[in-house]
Amino acid sequence: MKSILVLAGLSWLLASCAGLGVSAEESFSLGMAYYELGKYEDAERWLNRARSRDRTKSASEYNLGRIAFERGRFTEAAELFEGILEKDPLNIMALKAASYSRIKSGDLEKAEALYARVLALVPEDADEGYNYALVLYALEKYALAEEILAGREFALLEKSDFLLLYARVQAALHKPEAVDSYDTWLKNNSDPRVSYEYAGLLEKLEHYAGALELYREIINTLPSDSTDPDMRDLHFAAARLFLVADSENPEGLEELDAAAALGFSDREALEDLLADGRVTAAGREGIRRVLEALEERGNADDAPLPASDAAPAQGAP
Repeated sequence: MKSILVLAGLSWLLASCAGLGVSAEESFSLGMAYYELGKYEDAERWLNRARSRDRTKSASEYNLGRIAFERGRFTEAAELFEGILEKDPLNIMALKAASYSRIKSGDLEKAEALYARVLALVPEDADEGYNYALVLYALEKYALAEEILAGREFALLEKSDFLLLYARVQAALHKPEAVDSYDTWLKNNSDPRVSYEYAGLLEKLEHYAGALELYREIINTLPSDSTDPDMRDLHFAAARLFLVADSENPEGLEELDAAAALGFSDREALEDLLADGRVTAAGREGIRRVLEALEERGNADDAPLPASDAAPAQGAP
């Protein structure tokens, strides 16, 4: 129904403009009508005409920015929104749009500066606080990200994405409180990737029993060919925990063999585990076997092809 009304209005506008000079206001109306219909090329053409007059300039630039954003031209979108801010620094709609466009374009430093301006104008806005903290987390400014998130207690209780980012920030700061944040998130949400993150944190904090329980739970839940998280890494993580924290338990070597059978090939991780003084002689022998198998596989891959498999000489049939 809405598209029918837009088409009717568009037909009327085009008819009224036929043979006449089209004003900036009429160009803007035509541009927005095409925008509502998803005809972005036509919308851009008319909105660019409307930009020529001050009366329609900012509105046209804002909607041209929306079109650029929706078409994946994020840098162009940000520049259009920022052009509005040069004339109207307190335009909160343009400021929010520019900030998010800079996230999407990957220019996090500019996004950070823009979000700082957003929160100066709307300090209680939870969504913009989340976006700002997300940028700060990506820039490894963890302490400031934690401050932004912690100041929004209601959002931490009501928004799962908010709480998960808070847990990740706390983990990056090596805060034991991250355990409670992850645990609270997992009580109401289920994601094996987050469980894997949490298990890794528990392992670093030497909460070995909890970490091992999580690793085994994920292994038993996911298919053997899982790549996100990678089943090879999961089996190796379980093996590492057994070999370090419960060295006499034969399940450590069983998990190590399972990782190797699936193609685990992180030599550095294996060598680090081999050098860990808590691993028993039997455990070190098992690790060496895996390393030797990797070495043999590498040598086989580097060996020249047998004559029968080699490419034929030039001129051969």
